[in-house]
Amino acid sequence: MQAATPIMAEALGDHIARVCRAMCHGTVVPFLGAGVNRAGRSDDIPWTPEQSSYAPDGRELADHLARSFKYPEGEPTELVRVSQYVSVVEGTGELYWGLHRVFDADFPPSAVHRLLARLPGLRAEKGYTPENGYSPGFQLIVTTNYDDVLERAFRDENKPFGVLTYVAKGPLRGRFISRPPNGAARAIKKSNQDRLGLDDHSLILKIHGAIDRANPDADSYVISEDDYIDYLTETSVANALPVKLNRQMHNAHFLFLGYGMRDWNLRVILRRIWGEQKLDWPSWSVQRSPDDLDAQFWAKRNVEIYDVDLREYVSRLEACLRALPHAGAGA
Repeated sequence: MQAATPIMAEALGDHIARVCRAMCHGTVVPFLGAGVNRAGRSDDIPWTPEQSSYAPDGRELADHLARSFKYPEGEPTELVRVSQYVSVVEGTGELYWGLHRVFDADFPPSAVHRLLARLPGLRAEKGYTPENGYSPGFQLIVTTNYDDVLERAFRDENKPFGVLTYVAKGPLRGRFISRPPNGAARAIKKSNQDRLGLDDHSLILKIHGAIDRANPDADSYVISEDDYIDYLTETSVANALPVKLNRQMHNAHFLFLGYGMRDWNLRVILRRIWGEQKLDWPSWSVQRSPDDLDAQFWAKRNVEIYDVDLREYVSRLEACLRALPHAGAGA
């Protein structure tokens, strides 16, 4: 199959306008990868565990675990392989504790996190509300990241949000824990019966687990080779999610931010939820310098690639949202 050519800057303006309109209509589901933690950070500034000015991306996390646990020199330092090594040689407890130490920090949100937290307010300010014939204020954001940076962005904007987190170990493995804006955490029981009350707040779907900073025993990570095997062979993610979320994900564009084709977590989640078919709606990936393998992978999924810096992309998208006329003006 012919590889799709990444779409360059000359087409970016039309694309931004399209995404902007779709966001106002509530038909965009952002997918966040570890690369969003680099948005706005210079390439020559490395992450180190001694600071909390920014969260690590996948490569930085893999390198840190490799150094901390004496990963064999010369072996590929992919996060999934390093995590498997630590889990087998040192034990899952050591791996989880090492990850908890990394993510138990007050990392400031990036431009990506801040825009998504501002979006509900921007929609309301512009009149894109149910009263004007638009979808409710519910916003679904899917992330394979383990940190709580996005939650911090919503708190900074004083916007309500819920969190739905995948459980990777223990008696609830394969299910999701729901943490509403106000109320106690609970396990999702039956996808066709659960009601999450999502019309008035955003939902962060942590599809590969996350840190629980208040309770390290509740940490959950799909991160090692064994974790991904279990995730693919034992879990039907689509069936474990409430019906409304599955419906939302099958009736929306996807905006992939901070991913590359070589990210295991992205490849696994796409396989787990959609199988091999193309995505039902045209979708988009923003990444720098994609190669032919990236282009072929995304083309199979009906996904257009935009070769642009993530911070620039988000800045232009927010400017477009702010420049939109009020819904009553016929936008």
